[in-house]
Amino acid sequence: MAEARPSPDFRLSRDPFGRLVLTLPDGAEHVGVVPVRAFPIGAPDEGVALVSADGRELAWVERLADVDPARRALVEADLASREFVPEIRAIREVSSFATPSTWTIDTDRGAATLVLKGEEDIRRLARSTLLIADRHGVQYLVRDVSALDRHSRKLLDRFL
Repeated sequence: MAEARPSPDFRLSRDPFGRLVLTLPDGAEHVGVVPVRAFPIGAPDEGVALVSADGRELAWVERLADVDPARRALVEADLASREFVPEIRAIREVSSFATPSTWTIDTDRGAATLVLKGEEDIRRLARSTLLIADRHGVQYLVRDVSALDRHSRKLLDRFL
């Protein structure tokens, strides 16, 4: 059985304008804090900093699971409103194997089209994890290349 860890010692709430307010144990209140994941792809639920508007770390959460549900919901809602990284489930077709090319894809958020400007916009994060940036700056994640269907892998291989 895993050892229970103490919940981080701070209060978190929203002000009337929807900004996160962090209150530290010494009573210091910080308005407009922003949660930032240390490892957003590799370990999204581990290592979250609460950062002030000027970029200073004010509090550290080792694991989101260690935070009570009310505070965790506030942190996760704020992260979700800022993070948009659709996960590619399948590559249906590409307009050309030369770049720029238009890709028709299926993501965890539905069907989409992306325009790949160049092969350099495909970054390998780990052995089988890729991050693909389209011409509008949207980042698409391929969590595991080997989990894609054969047709998708074949299309993707032409760009790697």
